[in-house]
Amino acid sequence: MPPLPLTLAISEYDHVRDLASGRVKPEGIDLTVLTLPIEEIFFRFTLYREWDLSEMSMGKYVSLVSQGDISLTALPVFPSRMFRHSSFYVRRDSDLKAIADLRGRRVGLPEWAQTAAVYTRGLLMHEHGIALGDIKWVQAGVNQAGRVEKVKLKLPAGVEIERRPDTSLNAMLLAGEVDAVMTAHAPAAFEAGDPRVRRLVEDFLPVERDYWRRTGVFPIMHCVAMKRDVFDAHPWAAMNMMTAFETAKRRSVERAFEATASRFPIPWSFEHARQYRDLFEGEYWPYGVAANRSTLEPFLLWAHEQGVCHRQLTPEELFPPEVASAFKV
Repeated sequence: MPPLPLTLAISEYDHVRDLASGRVKPEGIDLTVLTLPIEEIFFRFTLYREWDLSEMSMGKYVSLVSQGDISLTALPVFPSRMFRHSSFYVRRDSDLKAIADLRGRRVGLPEWAQTAAVYTRGLLMHEHGIALGDIKWVQAGVNQAGRVEKVKLKLPAGVEIERRPDTSLNAMLLAGEVDAVMTAHAPAAFEAGDPRVRRLVEDFLPVERDYWRRTGVFPIMHCVAMKRDVFDAHPWAAMNMMTAFETAKRRSVERAFEATASRFPIPWSFEHARQYRDLFEGEYWPYGVAANRSTLEPFLLWAHEQGVCHRQLTPEELFPPEVASAFKV
């Protein structure tokens, strides 16, 4: 039988590099990999389903599942993970000193259903006791005008969002029209080193390390979605893709530890990897459901509380049984 031709769209990550280059080959699959910018991948796949498998926003995916959309399933492969205490931005002259100070303020975000926003609002609610209705929410593109929501929301009572298609979060922050911005992609002013903008939590590393120790939550930003008709026709392909993703990731971690010749253009990168081995108990970036339950369950709770999910989901509803039990720990 000839190999099954599949196309995957995914952003550029070292832990996917060997799969994208063909050095790691999924058994029985002739894989074509499209390496594209994240925003382009999300837009083209969420709206048009242009390829068989795709990196996808967890927020968008769980929202669709909660609304009964069965056109997709997903692999518990998580290309992007980021702690999000570092994702709050304010003006340098702001009187805001901590996340808890955001109560009653105007806060901008790019989309209510952005995955990073689910986690940052989770911090507001469950770490600092700030109700969603205590914030005056403003939605706009981060650096360009015109961004809109891509999934239907079911906002909780008392929550209102001011839509600003005419401007950007970056412009509003600099003009003082919002007090803070919560976003995965930093405002352009911050990226350019503009002294007028700073992170709200400037010394975020110890805060995020403590959060991981206390909660076991290592925020998952993206999953790998698969078109349902492809899975139904070739269910074996999902596990073979999982195995290939895992192999590529482990090869990447091995490179990170190499001390003979650094594989990353970062001084002491192998020592940075060693220092955090104990904190993550030797598994920095786990795939599968079992190893990620402490992250998936809170995320699904918060997504439902915030109206991104229209009903409460369980992790098992996100992934087919054929791969949900992969890599049990």
